Amino acid sequence: MSRPSRLSPWAVILAVSGSFAVSAQQPGDAPQVFRGGVDLVVVDVIVRDGNGDVVRGLTADDFELFEDGQPQTIVSFNFEEVVTTPRPAIVAPLLRTDLTPTIPAVRADRDEPARDALETQAGAPEPLRRQDLAGRRLMVLLFDLSSMQPEDADEAVRSALRYVDERMTTGDLVAVAVVASTLEVLSDFTADREQLRVTLSALSATGELALEEAQVETAETDEQDLEAESGGLAAASEYDLFNNDVRLRAIRTLAENLQFIEQKKAIVYFSAGMGRSGGDNQVELRAAVNAAVRANAALYTVDARGLQAIVPGGDASRQSGRGRSLFSGQGVARQFDQLFSSQETLSTLADDTGGQAFTDTNDFGEVFAQVERDLSSYYLLGYQRPDQTRDGQYRRITVRVKQAGLQVAHRAGYYADRDFAHTNRRDREYQLQDQLQAPLSATDLPVLVSSGWFRRSDDRYDVPVSVVIPGSAVPVTADDRVTLSILGVVRDEQGRPVGQIDDTMRVPRASTAGLAARQVLYQSSVTLPPGRFSLKVVVRENTSGQIGSYETALFVPDLAHAPVKVSSVTLSTQVREAGRRRSENPLVRDGLELIPNLTHVVRRDQPLFFYYEVYDPQTDAEGLPAVRTSLAFYRGGVKVFETPPVERTAIDEARRDAVLFQFEIPAVQLLPGLYTCQVNIIDEVGGTFVFPRLTLYVR
Repeated sequence: MSRPSRLSPWAVILAVSGSFAVSAQQPGDAPQVFRGGVDLVVVDVIVRDGNGDVVRGLTADDFELFEDGQPQTIVSFNFEEVVTTPRPAIVAPLLRTDLTPTIPAVRADRDEPARDALETQAGAPEPLRRQDLAGRRLMVLLFDLSSMQPEDADEAVRSALRYVDERMTTGDLVAVAVVASTLEVLSDFTADREQLRVTLSALSATGELALEEAQVETAETDEQDLEAESGGLAAASEYDLFNNDVRLRAIRTLAENLQFIEQKKAIVYFSAGMGRSGGDNQVELRAAVNAAVRANAALYTVDARGLQAIVPGGDASRQSGRGRSLFSGQGVARQFDQLFSSQETLSTLADDTGGQAFTDTNDFGEVFAQVERDLSSYYLLGYQRPDQTRDGQYRRITVRVKQAGLQVAHRAGYYADRDFAHTNRRDREYQLQDQLQAPLSATDLPVLVSSGWFRRSDDRYDVPVSVVIPGSAVPVTADDRVTLSILGVVRDEQGRPVGQIDDTMRVPRASTAGLAARQVLYQSSVTLPPGRFSLKVVVRENTSGQIGSYETALFVPDLAHAPVKVSSVTLSTQVREAGRRRSENPLVRDGLELIPNLTHVVRRDQPLFFYYEVYDPQTDAEGLPAVRTSLAFYRGGVKVFETPPVERTAIDEARRDAVLFQFEIPAVQLLPGLYTCQVNIIDEVGGTFVFPRLTLYVR
């Protein structure tokens, strides 16, 4: 095992425009307080007999409850059953209508009187009591307009309307919400069918949908069929355009605002899948799952694309593929991999919250039948949390029924809270280490991490790591002091650390005045062999103590047998003086340094810089290479712009056996929208080629 390596990092402040997806809570914001209990854990339990029928009439004495293997005393016990007789209308609001995926988590305190802190207008109705919701089935219909195409969204809405017209009972309370660039509640919980019909009928996908799905097939190349995984939003923040974080934060926010309702809730989530881009934050996924578990909210995820046919040559929406993959089965296998990858996160959300995923089906009515079955009758068991340690560790829950022959279904456990307040210097060091080790780390401070690879030797690669924190989330002290502690680790597939980052970054005082309109960029690098790794970075802002974390997969390819050995492609929109930067830094050339653009979102008034390296090209009889390259930009499979070809016939001595390419393209030549940039690289002497791609958004 190689020793952990750490190369000299540096920090830079970059000016940006536009809003960020995540903002810090303002110091003056009063904490929201709900009943529910910091130390009271509530578990919903479904008990069925051998025929699958719900068992009624059990008492608290019939159950055994354990946390981490230790028996617990049941202090609250209720049997919830949906009552379909006419019920009085709900007059107090249960949800805010202005939710965003960035509001802080609500804090529960059972010593405070119950109150509806989500309603702030003068003369607000009295808060609902527990008995007001008894016998009700609570369901949230959440439509992910950031992923669904118009026909998928329309079918999802039609299925919801069929449920309202044909299956909804007087005991059902249904809310409607959508997530695009933000989370919006269109209708609070209501049993009024007409109100729900109006809300759903008015829900139009037009203008709210994701950008058109990038098609990357081209008539000019016969390479493998790849599909861009943008996961983008037309009006999204730059930080969430190419990953799933904004959707996961929306689910987390919705769940957190349901915590004060003790009954079991169902969130029916209509989506077109969550295609993994390779840059998704796994901590956000675990945080969304934990928020739903803590709120007794089960996610029922629906792939709104329905049953999809995998066609070897591609469907009618795209150009037919070319090359051997069409006949060898590789093309079909890749399409299946892409489909399963986009459905994997939906299955994780459902399985880990006690719900169910519905994929590869055109009958969306099945999800409503399952919700009715799961939420019709269940027991609510509450116990005092035995371990008050706020260590953020997972607590496993086990529930048994003393009576033989019965089946029990309940959530598996929860993550405990973590306390970051009142820590000394030594405690803060341990705090970051704990966050680095914790499976569910803090995400109060927004963090984005990106990496690449550049060959150093045959079996070693320089892997630059870039960490971005939006300046709007970093408070500035009265004396203009801003410091960030950064801790990161790279682990191999066996979980062994093979690289690390440990540094404290001080933002120059001259840059703090306009920090809210900028982003803080920290850069470091590690040296790694080829392989698959995991990268996790924890950042703490040392004024307020807020912590953010980011965890993602890191892949370093083995180029030994690649037909064309090419590095990662770096996209940049800014260049600065390199100063005393180390000469071996691949992004430093001729005294200038390229600053990576992590979000891949650019303005039309900015230049686009592309940098990549080709290693060990074939040479002719005179020992000279001939590598030709160009950049082609596609929208929906149609090529709209291509640079003139550039040919290199010399090896760069500084980079050792590498041919270097750097392009500068004015973004004004591209209309606003989503693009797939294809990098065409052809080794003329060897007769080989490769076509790396990346996705960017021009605004």
